[in-house]
Amino acid sequence: MKTSVCVLVLLAAVAGFHGSAAQAQNTAAAVDSHLAAARNAAAFDFTGTLARLCVAPAPVPATLRDAAPGPAPARGTWYTEPAKMFDNLYFVGSKFHNSWALKTSEGIILLDTLYTYNSEEEIVGGLKKLKLDPATVKYVIITHAHGDHVGGAKLMQDRFRSRIVMGAPDWDSIEKSVNGYPEGKPKRDIAADDGQKITLGDTTVTIVTTPGHTPGTLSMLFDVKDNGKPLHVAYSGGTAFNFPSTVPNFDIYAQSQRKMAAAAARSGATIVMSNHSEFDGAVTKIKLLAARKPAEPHPYELGSEAVARYFKVTEECAQAAKLKLPQAAPKP
Repeated sequence: MKTSVCVLVLLAAVAGFHGSAAQAQNTAAAVDSHLAAARNAAAFDFTGTLARLCVAPAPVPATLRDAAPGPAPARGTWYTEPAKMFDNLYFVGSKFHNSWALKTSEGIILLDTLYTYNSEEEIVGGLKKLKLDPATVKYVIITHAHGDHVGGAKLMQDRFRSRIVMGAPDWDSIEKSVNGYPEGKPKRDIAADDGQKITLGDTTVTIVTTPGHTPGTLSMLFDVKDNGKPLHVAYSGGTAFNFPSTVPNFDIYAQSQRKMAAAAARSGATIVMSNHSEFDGAVTKIKLLAARKPAEPHPYELGSEAVARYFKVTEECAQAAKLKLPQAAPKP
């Protein structure tokens, strides 16, 4: 009798092992499928995004520290010259972080504000170099409340009385922060809603809420002109997986990527832009633009099919990363 019981227990254990092994193989195959889909979608257009999200994503702890910013790095590591990118859109960012000045008939809408330590030179100084008046910045849209994008918001608000637009959850995170803003916080201003339109003169920016990168991440749709030709832009507000690595968070992120892809398609966007040069190649495209020949398309104008592929990369990498999580592993 005891021998029979032992045999049954052993058989059950073996069956469970084989079942778990099969499930693990299925999971590995699903991960590979998502990675292959992301690689195919990236092609040669979005290799930076593919590398950051699919090749070497950094795991993030379940809770994020409210840490004070470190010392400013050497100027040579971040400074780059401002540039005119379109008839009405100007780059006033750094080597790695983008800030954009959207010029309208009644002033400027600024997209993101870099770090506290370089927003004075890159944004204020950059606008002046481009013969634009920083005092005409009427709105500042912050894609999300991380230090590399919200750092200059207080400067713009205090000095130029610019209206600051941000997602409500990210305003909340700023207000709750104890250590993150040693030089002071921007005062809570406009909390953006999904579909909200920020209009200044002849230009409108449509907000698309895309939670994931942060709970209040904002993406955008707006138009630019290339030698008078109107072009539609889809602007991705948050890309890297630096949120706590949980299954629900990856699901939220992936859903937002699908949402933004649909919004971009409805708008007819043929350009995808970002707040990081790593993802949209801004600094490289400034150089390409300078060497552009009259008959060539703008370096940013890749077409609606490419815009769709960009958000396919981000979604597929998120799906792969989710399946790799221990809490997503198959149960025996």
